[in-house]
Amino acid sequence: MTAAQAMAAATARLRAAGVPDPARDARLLLAHAAQVDAARVTLIAPEDIAPEIAERYDALISLRAVRVPVSHLIGERAFYGRRFKVSSDVLDPRPETETLIEAALAEPFASVLDIGTGSGCILVTLLAERVSAVGTGTDLSEAACLQASANAVLHDVAPRAEVIQSDWFGSVRGRYDLIVSNPPYLAAEEMEDVAPELRDHEPRMALTDEADGLTAYRVLAAMGPAHLAAGGRLICEIGWRQAADVVELFHLAGWSQVICLHDMDGRDRVICASTPPVTA
Repeated sequence: MTAAQAMAAATARLRAAGVPDPARDARLLLAHAAQVDAARVTLIAPEDIAPEIAERYDALISLRAVRVPVSHLIGERAFYGRRFKVSSDVLDPRPETETLIEAALAEPFASVLDIGTGSGCILVTLLAERVSAVGTGTDLSEAACLQASANAVLHDVAPRAEVIQSDWFGSVRGRYDLIVSNPPYLAAEEMEDVAPELRDHEPRMALTDEADGLTAYRVLAAMGPAHLAAGGRLICEIGWRQAADVVELFHLAGWSQVICLHDMDGRDRVICASTPPVTA
């Protein structure tokens, strides 16, 4: 069997299993099985596939057919031009979160705090883009902290990055120019409707607060000011239908200049807020 024939068979198998974009996944997994760059798959397509590669490929396709995410199978995911190591212990970096990155980089900062850092993709990206900045990432999950620390090493920002296990701001000390967060924002009732890749293979605590989806924003709005320097900013990702509720929460907590930014699909995605004015 040639590589092209194997890909065609794998695509048909994934399509029958209801996998979105099966041809793309079949190509990426063949590249991983053959240990070649995905861009070179077309070059090996006419060649016979070696038995050991065929065996690895079949195993990968079997797992993808039961909706194990491609990123978990190959162990990494692209985000803002970099490759991040991921696993079932952390939420996959997603393109819409790059909206948060762009908002954060729009103004200078010397220090950043990432609440719920997960894979560390936000913290590491911001430190990689701002080579003089320092930062801290927190996560309740010890496994996530280890993953974030590994990605900090991978992208050469570890000397400027501290990753600590913490429940929200519980173990955080000091003040920062910038606080960022992509918290769990799905309501408990929404979990049954999410894709199997998320529901069955990503950490539930990174997806939902098991309540109305707004718990994180109440915490950020209430506790954020105590950890922001004067003139500091807080930027957080939201669910695309949450903008009005989250903006109201921040306004009620006294934050100023609360605005909502859209993602690449034109959906509400990121809330930006400035430090509440100091009261006498």
